[in-house]
Amino acid sequence: MLIGPFSLPIQVVLAPMAGVTGRLFRQLCRRLGASLTVSEMVTSNPRLRATPKTLRRIDHRGEPAPRSVQIAGADPAYLADAARFNVGADLIDVNMGCPAKKVCNAAAGSALLSDEALVARILERVDVPVTLKIRTGPAPDRRNAVRIARIAESAGIAAVAVHGRMRQCAFKGAVEYDSIRAVKRAVSIPVIANGDVTSPEQACRVLDHTGADAVMIGRAAQADPWLPDATAACLRSRVKVEPPDMQERTDVLLGHLRALHAFYGEATGVRVARRHLPRHCRAYPRGEQFWRSVNRVECPRRQIALTLDFFHRMFDEEPPRLAA
Repeated sequence: MLIGPFSLPIQVVLAPMAGVTGRLFRQLCRRLGASLTVSEMVTSNPRLRATPKTLRRIDHRGEPAPRSVQIAGADPAYLADAARFNVGADLIDVNMGCPAKKVCNAAAGSALLSDEALVARILERVDVPVTLKIRTGPAPDRRNAVRIARIAESAGIAAVAVHGRMRQCAFKGAVEYDSIRAVKRAVSIPVIANGDVTSPEQACRVLDHTGADAVMIGRAAQADPWLPDATAACLRSRVKVEPPDMQERTDVLLGHLRALHAFYGEATGVRVARRHLPRHCRAYPRGEQFWRSVNRVECPRRQIALTLDFFHRMFDEEPPRLAA
């Protein structure tokens, strides 16, 4: 798949997720099979560019190309300026898919889908390589993803990712894969299918049904960062790959926790790690119990010790080794 000048050899993209897709998690998922990862949402408001949160979100040191930053806002001039400001990224992703009230109340995210004329003005002002993230529409009687995608194509957008739900559905209800298929049939630019891609087999079914050029994996990758690699293998050969053993899972997760503590500092790193631990560990027996205990921990060493002990209990024969 080509997005602008970039060729993506693997049809798997990691979705931007607030509080999750920081630099370290993006690097992890690229290492484990994703061909493209997108940053957490960055505001287009120029007054907030120098805040520590924004500066961390646009930090791409050590990431392989293509690097993508997602920007959000409702002012065409602000968004165009934000795209130029983030020129260190290879791609700019414009957020018109987020259903969060905080974002939509500012007339940004998926709220923009209600104003197609404004969508056109925004996309025409942004003059760097751009992708677009949308939903199927604002409401059941206002499905307009095909029109939005055509506007995007006319404005020179390089690719469009479609989350197959309406704004008002947030992350609940069935995904409208038929709507994604309609978008793919309506435009010639690459279309990325998003929504409930939770397994390699589901990814194959979604691509077969929609005809999309790639799949975008979100919350499922937070629970299983190996999912992009397993999905890529399934898409290549339609053969299921063996999941990583518990030793590898332990090493990768503990390495990620240590990296978070080092990157954010101990206090903030522990809090950021709490966003990753629950989805990752709740899939295992007694995971909920573990989460309740580790969620109260403030010390990074204690957080790592409890996590190691939890995985220790997952082994049938010998405990995981604590990697140096």
